[in-house]
Amino acid sequence: MKISVSFTLLLLLGSVPASEGVECQRAFPEDIYAALRETTASLVQLKADVTLQTTEQAAQLKTEVDKLKQQQQEQATQLKTEVDKLKQQQLVRQVAFSASLLAGGQVAYVGPFSAHTTLIFKNVVTNIGNAYNPTTGVFTAPVRGAYHFEWTVSTPADNSHASGAVLVKNSENVFLAYEDQATGSMTSSKAVALFLDVGDVVFVRVWANTRAYDDPGHHTTFSGHLLFTM
Repeated sequence: MKISVSFTLLLLLGSVPASEGVECQRAFPEDIYAALRETTASLVQLKADVTLQTTEQAAQLKTEVDKLKQQQQEQATQLKTEVDKLKQQQLVRQVAFSASLLAGGQVAYVGPFSAHTTLIFKNVVTNIGNAYNPTTGVFTAPVRGAYHFEWTVSTPADNSHASGAVLVKNSENVFLAYEDQATGSMTSSKAVALFLDVGDVVFVRVWANTRAYDDPGHHTTFSGHLLFTM
């Protein structure tokens, strides 16, 4: 029985062509190589996709971080601006000045002139906030608000000319202090409350064909101070 089975197997093996046997032997390894190539390609593509996604996420994250940094910087700048503004407002609330016409105990007349002429009050007693300029005689408002000003113009008993001085806001004459009499010394004073915006200027002009007098008694003066901000 065993001999007949073995003989039958030998007959079957002998009936299979040699080329088909080789093809069967080669088909299995070639399928593995194709699968490996496909898997490798898939892995490469996956790696590329992951790398691209990671790069995009990193770029997006960097953009968000840069945006947050920019916002923080803008907030810090805005906060500093507000703090500086508050400090400036605190400083400019302290505005007051007072000055007389001539410094050094001089005795002199200013005027008369054919046109209104700015008086320069050189003897500065107080200048808190440095808003008054003793070189030009001009007060410049450092902050928007209401201000109070007073000015006095004087001339002695020589009655050849009247005494007059007008307060000017920017280019507008506001109030005139004026005195003219036949005998005796003359002194005239005025006061006014003005609304000023930042940069507005206020000064005093001696009126045309009048004069102002000053001596160590400081008779001709100009003063002002901030009442409140607005």
